[in-house]
Amino acid sequence: MDMNTLHPGWSKQALLDAPLDVLLDAASRERDRGHGNRISFSRKVFIPLTKLCRDVCHYCTFATTPKQGVAPYVTIEEVLEIARAGVKAGCREALFTLGDKPELRYATARDALAEMGFASTIDYLRHACNVVFSETGLLPHVNPGVMSADEIISLREFSISQGIMLESASERLCGKGEVHFGSPDKHPAVRLATIRAAGEHAVPFTSGILIGIGETREERLDALLALRTLHREFGHIQEIIVQNFRAKPGTKAALRAEPGLDDLMWTVAAARLLFGPDMNIQVPPNLTPKDYPKLIAAGINDWGGISPVTPDHVNPEAPWPQIAVLSRQTNAGGKELVERLATYPAYVLEASRWIAPALTPAVLRAIDADGFARSDSWSVGKKEVPVVQLAFVPSLSEAAAAAAAGVQSLSPSLSDARTGLVGSATNTQVSPSPLPTLRSPVSRDVSEAISRASDGAELSEAAIVALFQARGSDFEAVCEAADKLRQLTCGDTVGYVVNRNINYTNVCGYRCQFCAFSKGRHAADLRGPAYDLTGEEVARRTIEAWQRGATEVCMQGGIHPDYSGETYLQIVRSVKEAVPDMHVHAFSPLEVSQGAQSIGLSVADFLDRLKAAGLDTLPGTAAEILDDEVRRIICPDKLSTAEWLEVIEAAHRCGFKTTSTIMFGHIDHARHWARHLLALRRLQARTGGFTEFVPLPFVHMEAPLHFKGRARSGPTFRETVLMHAVSRLVLHPLITNVQTSWVKMGPAGVQACLQAGANDLGGTLMNESISRAAGTEHGQEMPPEQMDALITSIGRTPRQRTTLYGTVSEAQCRKSYGAAPLSPLIQTPAGKRATSKVIALAVE
Repeated sequence: MDMNTLHPGWSKQALLDAPLDVLLDAASRERDRGHGNRISFSRKVFIPLTKLCRDVCHYCTFATTPKQGVAPYVTIEEVLEIARAGVKAGCREALFTLGDKPELRYATARDALAEMGFASTIDYLRHACNVVFSETGLLPHVNPGVMSADEIISLREFSISQGIMLESASERLCGKGEVHFGSPDKHPAVRLATIRAAGEHAVPFTSGILIGIGETREERLDALLALRTLHREFGHIQEIIVQNFRAKPGTKAALRAEPGLDDLMWTVAAARLLFGPDMNIQVPPNLTPKDYPKLIAAGINDWGGISPVTPDHVNPEAPWPQIAVLSRQTNAGGKELVERLATYPAYVLEASRWIAPALTPAVLRAIDADGFARSDSWSVGKKEVPVVQLAFVPSLSEAAAAAAAGVQSLSPSLSDARTGLVGSATNTQVSPSPLPTLRSPVSRDVSEAISRASDGAELSEAAIVALFQARGSDFEAVCEAADKLRQLTCGDTVGYVVNRNINYTNVCGYRCQFCAFSKGRHAADLRGPAYDLTGEEVARRTIEAWQRGATEVCMQGGIHPDYSGETYLQIVRSVKEAVPDMHVHAFSPLEVSQGAQSIGLSVADFLDRLKAAGLDTLPGTAAEILDDEVRRIICPDKLSTAEWLEVIEAAHRCGFKTTSTIMFGHIDHARHWARHLLALRRLQARTGGFTEFVPLPFVHMEAPLHFKGRARSGPTFRETVLMHAVSRLVLHPLITNVQTSWVKMGPAGVQACLQAGANDLGGTLMNESISRAAGTEHGQEMPPEQMDALITSIGRTPRQRTTLYGTVSEAQCRKSYGAAPLSPLIQTPAGKRATSKVIALAVE
């Protein structure tokens, strides 16, 4: 998203004159244009590093004065205790809020800083952020008040976002008798200078206004317009908070009237209409606890930070809502609650611009493809059971939902008064009377996309993106629609093929950043030595597979620098000479292209020679993501998108059938997935050569891209299920089979995907090694007995099939059950010549 493309906004006079219902309707529609059905929040701990402050705001109870026996700063040990409690409760953000430069007013603060070895409060804050991130992984957001450019830069290295409330742009409120009198850091020009400096140094920044402190509505608009001017110049203001004044006993403003709900809603709507659809507009939910749906109707898309561990130290009289309750209230407003990091998605998705390099890997590993916080701890290939459930699976109990939301008892050793860490999360979160389970309505764009896809129409890229971003009710609707389409197209039969993977070499001169299988310069000692199978070993494995009931051998390998087109032809002959009836499913488009070039043939002519040698079908692998924006990063020396499609189309024209694949969940996003599916659909419309579509979620554990901190931790479970469901919808009716990978998904994941559009389990594999090398834990073979049990467990009918979805002979099918164990593999060592060539290629 281009953060500098902003809505032109309404005029001040139009906003002042318009009836409230007109503003609310316009603001709500504007919000939906930018954020759909999502309302976000951040799960945080609130760390009050110091409550000393040189300012004397007339409404504030956060700031205190030095007291005998009370340390002016929270110690690092206490900071870590708060942070660690937050980690246990599932928090991701460490919010540091503190008084403004107390050392400029109090000797106590100066002495304490000197004793700890720090020159200023900002220096100590910087140290605290570093310690919290290094020792707990929480991502800091800092609100230290007015800052110089140098201070902003220094904090940028240890925090993922910063903030300061403008509060008001009215200099009048700094005059005698007004709320900001005697507070030098509250002068609008000073605060706007800080916000400008943050923009100049690419810091995602939070700001906003405080309403009800004596300003007029016109002055509120002036403040919002001042912020909009800065945002238009730098694109760095990530959210606008509209905070309503709360009168607090013991302050000079204790008797001041609080703004009413209509006034708050008017201000929210005005902010939305001034900033447009993409801005994040936030209202703290604990300050207006009974009116969540009305605030949603006014145009907000964010609730701010919610803590299951610490209170709101700025408004301690207003407890946080329980996250489970907030979710239901958000549903009551027609939206879905989505967790984010301290920094908003638009900024984390452009981390190279907005986030310090040292923090970027942690940010990427914490997000999903949309830039929100990962919604589950599931990882591709791991045996952990996913927690995301489809609509037709019994929902979480209230107790389980509360536990999942991080609402749990804690046993602190620190006092509430000092750190805010309390004995139970329920002491900091308010829960109104129990509410029935609610679901938000299905979004119109999702509903329309489902309808068009079910009719077989080609969807736009934007419509497909909307399907991939589905959550809550939208997610359930997409999965249900895909499952219905699966049932209409394929019935209740689930197919699989008994096959054997033969990866003939792991030597490769290419430098794909996602690959943990190939042996290059830096992988010579990883996962065993480099190998290059002999023709005899290929034949032996083929014979053994046939004896165990296989009808297919699936063969791929690294791009060996010594291989030529003749090598690939000989590999096919080795299989066919050993078992003439074995189906040979082999060679990605990259291998075909490389083989053709090596012997001076066109791709079409080389394909003809492969067919004559006995090749039956080709796997549509090496597709990764069919978008060169992604390919330039993850596989820069592989085929381009156009070249991959050209090889596949040539294969189809030559009479070959192929599969189609996608490898997703690394640096890619929904727009790339949409383009990939559209490219496949359009090619299938021309050739009809694809037999199936196979989603391959990125296995991150051993991948170089992930090790380097440049990729996410694979797709989330929601995203993986959606890939199967959305592909069923988008490719309908042209590609009728959608396969789910038991190697990557595991039994529970496979069951979910089979109920969300998939109809096939792929192969039994016998020797799966590529995913295993990347870190999967689901084994190298799933024999027919296990396949059948898995399929019947969800009420479906298993069917052994051939590679081309035909019927397997009864004799071969019988051999597949109760098959003898596999003999030990013979991995022929790769020659020194091949290894040295690989190193040379890597160096180049």
